Amino acid sequence: MAVKTHTLVSLWFILTAPVIFWDASYCFLRPRSMVGGDLHWIWKPYAIYQNVDYVYGLKALEENSGFTNAQSALNIVETLMNIGYVYLAHVSGSPGAPLLGFAAAVMTLSKTVLYWLQEYYCGGCAVGHNDLQTLFIYWIVPNGLWLILPSYIIYVLGKDIVGALNGQSKAKAAGKTKKQ
Repeated sequence: MAVKTHTLVSLWFILTAPVIFWDASYCFLRPRSMVGGDLHWIWKPYAIYQNVDYVYGLKALEENSGFTNAQSALNIVETLMNIGYVYLAHVSGSPGAPLLGFAAAVMTLSKTVLYWLQEYYCGGCAVGHNDLQTLFIYWIVPNGLWLILPSYIIYVLGKDIVGALNGQSKAKAAGKTKKQ
């Protein structure tokens, strides 16, 4: 039986991979990737973002905050899982593809919720200095996508996994009935 694929799931996994690798490399290469660094030209949009979200800015770097690079390391793991899903679903046709994609989406959603909860519980320590318009445009909308689409992927792939499990259960029950 062919693996069921979903265009939006595969597109999200494919399109976000370069974004994640670009983002993680910015984090790992700070301060060289930051404003004033010799490699900043590669990450020009971060000239704005490092001042919107202090997790990406000078404050976190000077405080030797490990959160930025820790979440970037996990971003790379989940992105490799996303690429693995695309390979398993579209190239090898493995029935394990939905499980891998589901696990990756759960990682993405969990990390994003953690990121938002951190801001809530610290009183906006990294983004609370922004006016509402700046916060909405540069933090809520882009980070909100990482809540909405992974939630959708969890729902869709979760349905596929449950459907496959139900199918296996019915096939097993039918096999037992024939033997008796």
